[in-house]
Amino acid sequence: MDYSNWIDRFMGLSQLKPELREQLVSRSKVVTLAPDTVIFGPDKTPENLLLLLEGTVRVQQLSEGGREIVLYRVNAGESCVMTTACLLAYDDYSAEGIAETEVTAAAIPRTVFEELISTSETFRRFVFTAYSRRITDLFQVIEDIAFQRMDIRLAQRLLELSREGDVIKSTHQKMAAELGTAREVISRQLQEFQRREWVAQSRGTITLLDKTALGQLAETAA
Repeated sequence: MDYSNWIDRFMGLSQLKPELREQLVSRSKVVTLAPDTVIFGPDKTPENLLLLLEGTVRVQQLSEGGREIVLYRVNAGESCVMTTACLLAYDDYSAEGIAETEVTAAAIPRTVFEELISTSETFRRFVFTAYSRRITDLFQVIEDIAFQRMDIRLAQRLLELSREGDVIKSTHQKMAAELGTAREVISRQLQEFQRREWVAQSRGTITLLDKTALGQLAETAA
């Protein structure tokens, strides 16, 4: 696939002045990363701002008790808010980013990022608009973890994952990381769903048997 005009995929960047567009493209590079590549991790310093062209990156954090919590995902057309924050604050990462799929991204070096942030209002607006949107998403994650019932959140997640089929390949541990809780909590809740004949479980898979009932539960959050 031709990524030579990658800048046009980002509305805010496509509005840059021609000379700044040329500078950004010529001093950046397009990189491809294999699935499961650890893109960044705790105590590492960001060297580039990645703008995703293809694929998905999962950003997660490890609690002091050793539990993984998925904070958010970065999809094609987006940038990573944690990387932006660390670049702006000259700080190290406190979480890790992992390629869930093969990822293609435009890597903007720190030096270019800093120059354009200080000299280009258009680039600055692009960065902070993306940053503010992701911060809003993170507040929603915090609100869900803190205030929403786990059975409702689990039903919602199962229905999201079932868009590609009613057989979901996932472990209780992975589901717990997605929802910011302990594996035991997910196991108990799935056992209850199974008792109600809403799901069936086997090793590494969850089969949805009654999506209507799960949907009714998921909608009680409204």
